[in-house]
Amino acid sequence: MSEPTYKAGKQPHANEYRLIFRNIDREGWDTSIDTYLNEGGYGELKKALGMEPGQVTNEVKASGLRGRGGAGFPTGVKWTFIPPNNTKPVYLICNADESEPGTFKDRYILHQDPHQLLEGLIIACFAVGAHLAYIYIREEFPEAAQIVEKAISEAKAKGFLGKDIQGSGFDLEVYVHRGAGAYICGEETGLIESLEGKRPYPRIKPPYFPAAMGLYMCPTIVNNVETLCHVKHIVKMGGEEYAKLGTPRNTGTRILCVSGDVRKPGYFEVEVGKITMGQLINDMCGGLKEGRKIKAVIPGGSSAKVLRGDEKYTIGKGDDAKELSLLEIPMDFDTLMACGSMAGSGGVIVIDDSRSISWVLNNINNFYAHESCGQCTPCREGSLWMKKISDRIVAGTASPEDVDTLDSVARNIDGRTICAFGEACSWPTESFVAKFRDELTADTKADLSGTLLNPESKLAAAHLKSQQEAQKTEAKPVAV
Repeated sequence: MSEPTYKAGKQPHANEYRLIFRNIDREGWDTSIDTYLNEGGYGELKKALGMEPGQVTNEVKASGLRGRGGAGFPTGVKWTFIPPNNTKPVYLICNADESEPGTFKDRYILHQDPHQLLEGLIIACFAVGAHLAYIYIREEFPEAAQIVEKAISEAKAKGFLGKDIQGSGFDLEVYVHRGAGAYICGEETGLIESLEGKRPYPRIKPPYFPAAMGLYMCPTIVNNVETLCHVKHIVKMGGEEYAKLGTPRNTGTRILCVSGDVRKPGYFEVEVGKITMGQLINDMCGGLKEGRKIKAVIPGGSSAKVLRGDEKYTIGKGDDAKELSLLEIPMDFDTLMACGSMAGSGGVIVIDDSRSISWVLNNINNFYAHESCGQCTPCREGSLWMKKISDRIVAGTASPEDVDTLDSVARNIDGRTICAFGEACSWPTESFVAKFRDELTADTKADLSGTLLNPESKLAAAHLKSQQEAQKTEAKPVAV
């Protein structure tokens, strides 16, 4: 296999380990199956078909692969949750509803390397005994849907899908299903409801754990795009060898999507836990803009709790405890959780000291108020309530007591909803109030006369004005 060369400006950083993104932005690469086969594509599928399904699952378990969609749950363990005495059909769904703000990794795979996804998906279906699979793609990815559908047709024509795949006796059909553009469909049971043609109201767990009662009340495995791509490489390397990548309990590679106030935003594939936040921001992303300091970082997509730039974080207990600055935090699942946030979907959002925290929080609250499915009262009412309060803070018409109310509303959503959207919308508010209460309060009125606690605090109002003007520009009337 030839060593890849990359397009100008897209070369991997020295700290990267390209596994899933090996072919992304590569010179001479296209999405055709012939190009993929020339690089040894579908070789791992042939290898897997010569194994027992349980052997494939055991390799994935040995690899320590954790889901790359947000929760970080061990993939191989998830596959074993299908009831052993099951007599119903088993389904597999690829979650390509990438909708977490700050995350843009799966889109690159769909657009530029669809056969890698298909190969991983077919192997996963073989392992769990699924003969029908769906790739659920969000509505905002119309080109991706066309590319993946073409790849499915090519794979079927070459005998990698359909009846008796490669003479193995294993049958599998794969279909693309396009969502309608809803954040809630990233939640696996909401996705399943949507796939069944219903309003995407997430299901109560228990009893509706998808591995036991999923699509059409049958056992269903739901995996993220990046997660399924790793399956192909685990089969190639073997579980134990794959587990040598990354760090203990945080094995393999993962793709970090960096946006916000850095010189070089973009995607970076790294071994899990092998780089720190500082290496990511300063070395790989070129640091902050001239004269700026880090105010905060959201490390795992907009629903992750914010980490303050000047804070110290204690990880470990007793004699093993150690104190880290923000820039010293390793980018792995467990350390970020110990620091009070999460690795999530890998969307790292950098916030410098030019940003108003009131505006940042209001931006996030606007998104979640729009995306609530409305099934649960705390979330339906609370997400909009948080948005209205943060609207007032940004506009300079809130009172100091509104900050307390904002925090109270968030805490009355957290843990009181059917699905994790309640936490997704409340955690940003909880963490921003906890970390930046003084700044939020400074953007409120001291009394009914309208005197601001901090008359010099103009950032929030300036951000709001520019946002409103941008919206006016976008909302031009359409001639009929």
